[in-house]
Amino acid sequence: MDTVFEISTKNYSDDLLLIKKILSHMETLVGSSNGYALSESSSKFGWTFFKLSFKPNLQNGIEEKFADMLNKYRLNNQSQKFTKFMTDYFQAKGCSIRIKMLD
Repeated sequence: MDTVFEISTKNYSDDLLLIKKILSHMETLVGSSNGYALSESSSKFGWTFFKLSFKPNLQNGIEEKFADMLNKYRLNNQSQKFTKFMTDYFQAKGCSIRIKMLD
């Protein structure tokens, strides 16, 4: 099953380009392709929202490659750790976004 995040940004065009570059690099690192999908965006109150879906092959590759970093997070479950890791990873690469996991 795909993991779906809702991404929130105030600078959609720049952050979207960064997200695509970061995820392309991630796919290369873990030996995956076509591992994510982006939805159409919608805007409200100065924020732009869109969905980012991770396919299992990319998510599993990221979790294996960065297992040591994920284990450092003191959170209850793996999905919370993955969400926090991806938020921190995007922000470390200059992406000013907020991420919320959708059920």
